[in-house]
Amino acid sequence: MELMLESIENILDAEANDEYEVDYSSGVLTLRLGAHGTYVINKQPPNKQIWLSSPTSGPKRYDYVPEKDDWIYLRDGKSLGQLLNGELSTVFNRAIDLQLGPISDCI
Repeated sequence: MELMLESIENILDAEANDEYEVDYSSGVLTLRLGAHGTYVINKQPPNKQIWLSSPTSGPKRYDYVPEKDDWIYLRDGKSLGQLLNGELSTVFNRAIDLQLGPISDCI
């Protein structure tokens, strides 16, 4: 989560848009993107999941898959990083790579 926060902060600094802000508190990352909506990403340690609420694709629950060393949405097989990179690239109208995987490289 800290790596994601740092990556998003760097993107928002480059954008310099007062309507965009990110906050991380008590395991919950909230990314407000003005008219584009709000993302909420939070850890669920008891379930070993990360929950995402996206203004574009809706709610999803990501499970850690050791074979892929990544957080994967089991219904479509895509990683959390893939989804966020794609949606944020659309929002910012440029390629975004939050560099979220593989997980063992982020530790």
